[in-house]
Amino acid sequence: MKLTARIPVTAALLALMLGSVTGCSRLKARDQLTKGVQAFKNARYEEAVDHFETAIKLDPDYETAKLYLATSYSYQVVPNLDTPENMKIAQKALDGFQGILAKDPNDLAALKQIASIYFNTKKLSEAKDYQKKVISLDPKDSEAYYTVGVVDWMQAYQNARTILAAEGVTDDGNGNVKKSKAACQKLQEQNGPLISEGLEFLNKAVEINPNYDDAMSYLNLTWRRKADLECTDDNARKDDLAKADDWVQKSMGARKENEKKKEEKNSGGVTMQ
Repeated sequence: MKLTARIPVTAALLALMLGSVTGCSRLKARDQLTKGVQAFKNARYEEAVDHFETAIKLDPDYETAKLYLATSYSYQVVPNLDTPENMKIAQKALDGFQGILAKDPNDLAALKQIASIYFNTKKLSEAKDYQKKVISLDPKDSEAYYTVGVVDWMQAYQNARTILAAEGVTDDGNGNVKKSKAACQKLQEQNGPLISEGLEFLNKAVEINPNYDDAMSYLNLTWRRKADLECTDDNARKDDLAKADDWVQKSMGARKENEKKKEEKNSGGVTMQ
């Protein structure tokens, strides 16, 4: 009887002790998170990583720490640098964000971060796919539309350079009338879908944000790539270039307007006469 009576008391005591230890660990984890956030704000990303990793060790279910850890890794990724170390850091960031998506596939922050990492490591098709996932969840995200358009242009530009170089032709940005019929057919096949999608998404970015000067600049570039596809139709080529020039002017006007608004905001909205 006495032995039987001791069992529930011991179990209760162990549960209480475990709860105390768990509570203590969580408090320490939150302290590490706070220190990590402070280091992150001061751009000490490696230090921030250490704090966030410690927080997760103390509290393995600490989702906020996991998000900050992945973000800290992403901030260390150097765009367009193919070194093993840079790619290793990029993969750590991707793994972290994928872990977040495993629990919540609709986490916009994680989707945007993954798209950005892929873009910065030149995995353009993957970057575009993730930006489209962002758009499916937030149809008003002008930056996502813009990025898809930029990727389309980058891919089309690389295709054009490769095809033209094979014929000894240097891209002139004006339709490249010296290219052969065979080269034009290759450009139509490879770049036609990219250009159509690029124009669609860039126009949507401007529709959402009428002063999106960067999107306007890429509309200029994309219309110039479309001029490559006109082959023997010189009137169509000239029409494409006229549209490109029109977007140059719109971009310049939007940029001036954006700079004006920025100056007014910085000066408290007071405009000097």
